[in-house]
Amino acid sequence: MLTPEDIKAKKSKHEMISMITAYDFAFAKIAEAAGIDQILVGDSLANTMLGYKSTREIGMTEMLIFAAAVCRGAPNTHVIGDMPYMSDKDPQTAYDNARRFLDVGCSSIKLEGTPEGVIEFLRSKDIPVCAHLGLLPQTAENFKQKGKTEEEARAIEEAAKFVDGLGCFEMVLEHIPEELGAKITKEVSAPTIGIGGGKFTDGHVLVMHDALGMHPNKIPPFATKFVDMYSVGVQGVKKYIESVKARA
Repeated sequence: MLTPEDIKAKKSKHEMISMITAYDFAFAKIAEAAGIDQILVGDSLANTMLGYKSTREIGMTEMLIFAAAVCRGAPNTHVIGDMPYMSDKDPQTAYDNARRFLDVGCSSIKLEGTPEGVIEFLRSKDIPVCAHLGLLPQTAENFKQKGKTEEEARAIEEAAKFVDGLGCFEMVLEHIPEELGAKITKEVSAPTIGIGGGKFTDGHVLVMHDALGMHPNKIPPFATKFVDMYSVGVQGVKKYIESVKARA
């Protein structure tokens, strides 16, 4: 299992870092068997697994159930627990919830933005933190690319330097211009993990349901579907129905 130190070391060795989301035991086993570097139990499970429109609709209760299942399915992989909306509203609340993720088997936690005093407090308690900058789904008014204006790009860049200075072992850069992703990657010591952050980041993360084509819906413009599991699944179930009707 990769430690935060192992992950940071990959940057200095110029080794790309692979990360994918997983939300249950079975797909965690698939990710680990494939040799993924890290699994993120993302709050995107609100959309992919529970059918909600917003990630703000789930809390720690749901996140811990799924995180524990993933940790059981991938016991030898670095698993990141994603802090859901308002679970990091103040430093003590964030610490209590981060501890709950670690207690079910996660190796680290991820949180969006730079909530006042939170990252500092978590790091003072030796909680490994993956930052998340750029597009922040929990609080975003829209899902357009961030950092296109000079002011917005400067704010993201400064936030990246800030969390790097606090000791975050890596940072996710979501839906920002490629040139901004490249610039930040050069400026910080922590590995950058792009999700629509361009090809020059230190690694990439995708939602497993997007990567494996597990739903028929339109995927984000920065995602790639590597296989069409939705169609394969539908065909499989159709064959099963046919076998039942034929008394096979």
